[in-house]
Amino acid sequence: MAIKTEEMVLNMGPQHPSTHGVLRLELILEGELIVDVKPHVGYLHRCFEKHCEAMTYPQVVPYTDRMDYLSSMYNNFGYAVAVERLLGIEVPERVEYIRVIMGELQRIASHLVAIGTYGLDIGAFTPFLYCFRDRERILSLFEMTCGARLLYNYIWVGGLSHDLHPDFVRLTRDFLNDFKPTIKELNNLLSYNKIFIERTANVGVLPLDTAINYGMTGPNLRASGLAFDLRREDPYSIYDRFDFNIPVGEGTHGTVGDCWDRYYVRVLEMYESIRIIEQALDKLPEGDVTSAIPKRIKPPKGTIYTRVENPRGELGYFIISDGSLNPFRVKVRGPSFISLELMGELCKGHLVSDVVAVLGSIDIVLGEVDR
Repeated sequence: MAIKTEEMVLNMGPQHPSTHGVLRLELILEGELIVDVKPHVGYLHRCFEKHCEAMTYPQVVPYTDRMDYLSSMYNNFGYAVAVERLLGIEVPERVEYIRVIMGELQRIASHLVAIGTYGLDIGAFTPFLYCFRDRERILSLFEMTCGARLLYNYIWVGGLSHDLHPDFVRLTRDFLNDFKPTIKELNNLLSYNKIFIERTANVGVLPLDTAINYGMTGPNLRASGLAFDLRREDPYSIYDRFDFNIPVGEGTHGTVGDCWDRYYVRVLEMYESIRIIEQALDKLPEGDVTSAIPKRIKPPKGTIYTRVENPRGELGYFIISDGSLNPFRVKVRGPSFISLELMGELCKGHLVSDVVAVLGSIDIVLGEVDR
């Protein structure tokens, strides 16, 4: 006679360690095995989209910082591109190059947090310190430029709030030269660590067809084997002028699209960001970064949807203009929110201890999930 068992419901979170913010995961278990995972959001609701309706177009920029606060510069970038297309204006060449430099520095800084905290989730503390040490140098470059280290309000509609500091180019090159060997050091410390590989290889496998059906983008999609990057597939700004590769998951330690692949794609992307920054620094033109900023931003009636490749994937802004100084509606398509949908699929059949490994591998930021 078969023994009947009952499913058990276990709440994980909401607390910041392991669940990466105020996220509650409802685990449906059969013993130690996971049957399903249901994410519960809403503890950090920021009302970003509603706030936009009461703000003028320039006043929205600081609010974009506060969504994905590990990618604030890219949030500014995406919003500025959307409003500029709505207005039909072009920005100076120098502005475009500086935006790309800042955006790729932000990508490296964001990936360093993703990698460092992922090691921490698995139980490795030292890589976390290494990653934050290098991230501090990037934040110092941002602080030198605009006075802020986390929420920048730097990329404005039509231009930038400040031009580069006279020492910025030299210090950025110094950082890039120092950082290249540091990535190798990080790989030896964490990426190729036997325990880390055993905790992440063949765990949370995301097949490519499932990733596409769920609307996954960014590193999580590329880890499943598809070289899809908006900087190449749907170029914006001046990304079509740069030479860079698109890393994809290869199933090095198991199946393509597992937790290790999602982690390692981000490591490889830092190399490509370095290449882009170096090319942009070499070609950086002179010019005025504020000359194209409109005195008053009042787009004509219409709608626009633009998308950019932020560190977590496709960040899209859908804006409806009614011809006034305030946007009638701003809707954001956030990559973290889309990625969180997959927790149930990725965790099925794994152990409770694997939930943290899977959640860390998709790299969510709750500020953008609960925007």
